[in-house]
Amino acid sequence: MPSTMLTLADTIEALTGVRPEQATAIITEAAIDSRQAIPGSLFVALRGERVDGHDFVAEAFQRGASFALIEHEITEPFPVLDLRRPPDTTALTSLADSLAGPLCLRVENSLSALQQIARFWRRKLDLRVIGITGSVGKSTTKELAAEVLSQRYHTLKNPGNLNNEIGLPLTILRLGSGHDRAVLEMGFYVPGEIAFLCDIALPQVGVVTNIGTVHAERAGSQEAIARGKAELVQALPPAPEGVAILNYDDPWVRQMEEKTKARVFFYGLSPEADLWADDVQGLGLEGIRFRLHYRQETLHVRVPLLGRHSVHTALRATAVGLVEGLTWQEIFSGLRQGHTQLRLVAVRSEVGALILDDTYNASPQSTLAALNLLDELEGRKVAVLGDMLELGPYEQQGHELVGLRAAQVADLLVTFGERAHIIARAARRAGMRESAIAEFDEVEEVIAYLKKKLCREDVVLVKGSHGMRMDRIVAALEKQE
Repeated sequence: MPSTMLTLADTIEALTGVRPEQATAIITEAAIDSRQAIPGSLFVALRGERVDGHDFVAEAFQRGASFALIEHEITEPFPVLDLRRPPDTTALTSLADSLAGPLCLRVENSLSALQQIARFWRRKLDLRVIGITGSVGKSTTKELAAEVLSQRYHTLKNPGNLNNEIGLPLTILRLGSGHDRAVLEMGFYVPGEIAFLCDIALPQVGVVTNIGTVHAERAGSQEAIARGKAELVQALPPAPEGVAILNYDDPWVRQMEEKTKARVFFYGLSPEADLWADDVQGLGLEGIRFRLHYRQETLHVRVPLLGRHSVHTALRATAVGLVEGLTWQEIFSGLRQGHTQLRLVAVRSEVGALILDDTYNASPQSTLAALNLLDELEGRKVAVLGDMLELGPYEQQGHELVGLRAAQVADLLVTFGERAHIIARAARRAGMRESAIAEFDEVEEVIAYLKKKLCREDVVLVKGSHGMRMDRIVAALEKQE
């Protein structure tokens, strides 16, 4: 049986193949930010472009970290165990008093060492891992699937967007033998990245949300993005242990059936899918209602997710629950948890207008979905839309699609940023009146304009890529309590 928590002995064994049984100190978790070091943690000193984590080892120890992974010497005189080769008995004996920390562990490369420890630790744990990838909806799917699974199982999920080659290993080191399930979001920027993450995490279940144009600037075409996301289903074990949960409504995802040996479970809005929904109704800020079909059963469901597009999130979380053996009661109890809507927050402005703060990020797909939610709500509809970044060759087309939909939905369109002018031009072409469109390049101009224009009856969607920092607009308009 694996130990309940990761120990120093596990860490040394993972890096060198030698297991010193006297190294019994427990490692609570790992951190790359010294400010987040907690008692008993392992601080991983990474060299960044601007900051070198080795300069903060002392601060990490001060905050309670027991150990630090380092790849070069540091100025402070902390004891060092060199793990660039298997440690001998002499080295361990001389450091006997330091095996409970503080102790620096010298390695060739701190990041590679972190990944190696995570790979080793995952293989010692008897649990099922659910990997989630896709262009849009990964985080909400992760949150809701974890909510559903936690109705029966002790479940861990990666916090925030810790979904890359650093964040995923950090999450795995928080696992203990008390966990039954882990739900891990997996980000994709370059080919091979998801395959690499899967080699660390060993998922038995893979969920693919959709294939869009997010990160096309770095990943290339939609075909390249689809190939990258398919690495998740290719890494799954064969059926019956492995299960690929695929979006039937997305042709790119549907084709992934051919790339996996796992059992395929389709979800979508088509009766061809294993699990499907129809009669989807948006209830504005009250959530959505729909009919769910599975095998011979039809169920009426209402969940507190915003916007009709969220039915796909609900379907994905339901599919995970079904695949992992949960009852309908457990699944619906998880779906009803209201705090899974991470991104979109509704706040009131000084004049009482309802502001939908969706400033975390933006792609054409997620912006169209947000405009569809705006369409469901009562009041004068104001769309404040900023640049969508990293779209590569899809930049023009993506912004134009958003402009065409904005013209159908919004009574007033406010754009912010250089690329957002494309949105405004497309809205004009679609017949939106000139007086209903305002274009700005400076955030202060947007704020000043909205402060003059907004009234109590307005519903205001604020959305743009994270790099546009449109949260500044919401902060300036939000009513101060």
